[in-house]
Amino acid sequence: MAAGPATTAERPGSAALQQEFAAAAAKYHVPGNVLLALSYLQSRWDTHGGAPSVTGGYGPMHLTDAATALAAAPHHSEPGEDARGDIARPRGSTRAAVPAPATLPARLRTLPRAAELTGHSPKELRESAAANVQGGAALLAAEQKRLGLPLSEDAADWYGAVAGYAGASDTATAATFANDVYDVLRTGLRRTTDSGQQVALPGSPGLAPRTGQVRRLGLSRVGADGVECPATVACESIPAPYQPLEGKDYGNHDIADRPASQKVDYIVIHDTEGSWETTIRLIKDPAYVSWNYTIRSGDGHIAQHVPTKDVAWHAGNWYMNAKSVGIEHEGFLAQPDAWYTEEMYRTSARLVRHLAQKLNIPLDRQHILGHDNVPGTIPSTIRGMHTDPGPFWDWAHYFELMGRPFHATASPFSGMVTIAPDYDENEPVYTGCVKAGETCAPHGSGAVRLRTAPRDDAPLVKDIGLRPDGSPSTTDVNDTGARASTGQQFAVADREGGWTAIWYLGQMAWFRNPWWDPAAIGARGQMITPKEGLSEIPVYGRAYPEKEAYPEGVPVQGVTPLPYRLPAGQAYVMGATSPGEYLWATTFEPAGHKVIRGEDVYYEIQFGHRVAFVKASDVTVRPSNR
Repeated sequence: MAAGPATTAERPGSAALQQEFAAAAAKYHVPGNVLLALSYLQSRWDTHGGAPSVTGGYGPMHLTDAATALAAAPHHSEPGEDARGDIARPRGSTRAAVPAPATLPARLRTLPRAAELTGHSPKELRESAAANVQGGAALLAAEQKRLGLPLSEDAADWYGAVAGYAGASDTATAATFANDVYDVLRTGLRRTTDSGQQVALPGSPGLAPRTGQVRRLGLSRVGADGVECPATVACESIPAPYQPLEGKDYGNHDIADRPASQKVDYIVIHDTEGSWETTIRLIKDPAYVSWNYTIRSGDGHIAQHVPTKDVAWHAGNWYMNAKSVGIEHEGFLAQPDAWYTEEMYRTSARLVRHLAQKLNIPLDRQHILGHDNVPGTIPSTIRGMHTDPGPFWDWAHYFELMGRPFHATASPFSGMVTIAPDYDENEPVYTGCVKAGETCAPHGSGAVRLRTAPRDDAPLVKDIGLRPDGSPSTTDVNDTGARASTGQQFAVADREGGWTAIWYLGQMAWFRNPWWDPAAIGARGQMITPKEGLSEIPVYGRAYPEKEAYPEGVPVQGVTPLPYRLPAGQAYVMGATSPGEYLWATTFEPAGHKVIRGEDVYYEIQFGHRVAFVKASDVTVRPSNR
């Protein structure tokens, strides 16, 4: 979706937006610091060029007008896509009918209410930062009055109104949202927004809200029995159905016994490519695919669908499904200003941190993957692999919220780097957000573009898996062939001027990385190279056992190399280590499932934008230098 008119006309670097918050707070008799903290949890004070969020929210106060902003869109499974990713039991088409939109809940239509309260037109509330902030202040004051509470100057008195602002449908979500707002109030923040506005919120360390007010909201209570979530988020169970279908078919996940049967090594981050309402309806379809969790954008509410011990069908690669947990986020990857809220990032980060601790998964980009980092299983599946959450997901901020920020662990001249551009300043040109070939609106990104030479006009590197004809990669938002993302680590191949080359898909790939504006930081770790005497080695999209490991009755699964080669003289950063494993699960009754393990050991490597696997017997492991 292209960006709309700018929501603030003030000069970059000014304090005009800060002044608008102060004026709105005074006009509607709400504490200025509460208004600022509330806005930060919704938008981080950004205006997004007037474009709506994934839930149709506009401006710094995230005033929602979903009837105007959102079109019905399906979840991202395509006809013929095999989300299970296993030729032993291919799923074929998994696209369910898109449900007709239901009556929009109140949380998706706060902008019309703000128009009634302020007298501003909906157009003004969408396009003017000043009007938008006034609309948010008016809504907050109206909620305080509805609860029978005074328009006090004391921030402690506003907990209930803050809890009600996001329009949550249950008390747990409302309280979680309010708790996060008050955490921001206590710590304070300072930030330059996407329109160049300087906004500051001084901290109030001793602030203690009157939490009993949330009972006045009159919201339902959502049962959290049986969910695997931290206590600091609001989580409910919406189970994915597990039942037989026609013939021997069944859906939409597999009963398992992880981690007793198989270690879970990965958490896979997805976006829904559809609204919360559509996504929840689809997860209830027994003939559809599945994932473990869905997170709502506007208030960070979490639903668990499949227990982490069971195998959801979400990654398009059966090996990865068997060893991962999948988390969907309400959003659209090809709409650069269909932004995620800060609250979604925060609750998701807490969930991932909780699951990582529970399942003993390292918090790094070798183990916390995007769906766009999951490899194809065999050459023919590479082009059909999904590309979410895409180049606009803010991995740097996400890992900061998990308490694992990316920082240099070696000198700037080390033989290994971590990709780490400044998200807000890094705006590579993308195309295809609205229509093929059309330039997307400028937007921050956590990805860098990779070229064949250290020049801005050099061709992009090639991905022969995506384009077997040898044609170069493109700038399309869904083209992952020449892209490296924040947190990913690569071996350095060369340096020249303000450019750095890395080994990528068997070739040298250059990205702009000047010392005065670096896009990468020095790193230290383990790297693999082909064993001495080997001119090249194969790479794989799954780590399956050798044929001798399969017992009678379980068909041997081919260990098919991908169409890439890893030549001698190149190095790649190593991630997880795993024995060759295959989960044989083709029957509704889990008693017939088996985990086959072989003697072959595999290393995960960061090979391109996606990860890949190599056999330990083919490589030498060495530490990076400096």
